[in-house]
Amino acid sequence: MSTSFELTAELRKDKGKGASRRLRRSGKIPAILYGAGEAPQSLVLDHDAVVHNLENEAFYSHILNIDVEGKTVQAVLKDIQRHTHKPSVLHIDLQRISAGEKLRMHVPLHYIGEDRAVGVKKSGGVISHLMMDVEITCLPKDLPEYIEVDVSNLGLNESLHLSDIQLPDGVEIVALLHGPEHDQPIISIHSPRGGAAGEEEEAAGEGAAEGEAAEGEGS
Repeated sequence: MSTSFELTAELRKDKGKGASRRLRRSGKIPAILYGAGEAPQSLVLDHDAVVHNLENEAFYSHILNIDVEGKTVQAVLKDIQRHTHKPSVLHIDLQRISAGEKLRMHVPLHYIGEDRAVGVKKSGGVISHLMMDVEITCLPKDLPEYIEVDVSNLGLNESLHLSDIQLPDGVEIVALLHGPEHDQPIISIHSPRGGAAGEEEEAAGEGAAEGEAAEGEGS
């Protein structure tokens, strides 16, 4: 992973809703840092710096370097609380990492080959993205920034499932650890509404309706 993210944090001294509101008015964000067998720490982060980093997709699935008053701690982003009406962040959760402890993270799926997919190029099908990210578990050293899924061989009325994803070494999909019944579809190609397949279905429906009407007249 070539991208690097650094955040500068201060230890938070004041607690409570009133203190949090004062922090936000001054352009800061309250945060919590926990995990790796250490006590949780309440932190203060710069709002603009956090928002700027959130614009980068990799920030959500990357190991972050947090400078806590001169001491660098490695962590991952676990949760974000956003304002319901404003483009601002209210609070974030950060989880410390330990080299020997597996992480559970959501990483984005990057679909490639969509423009040359068999079901699109030869049959005029339409792609439906059923999942845009997947929850994985792995050691910190194996954490991927994203996972590529090649759909170039996907035909009309076909789909790919979680089990079809080619995973990097050391990475597992959490859902599949719970059994094959959790092997959900992630992307599919289907006929466009009003296309040839849709017209055939519509014609078949009309034929059935006409048949029922004829039976009704004959009775």
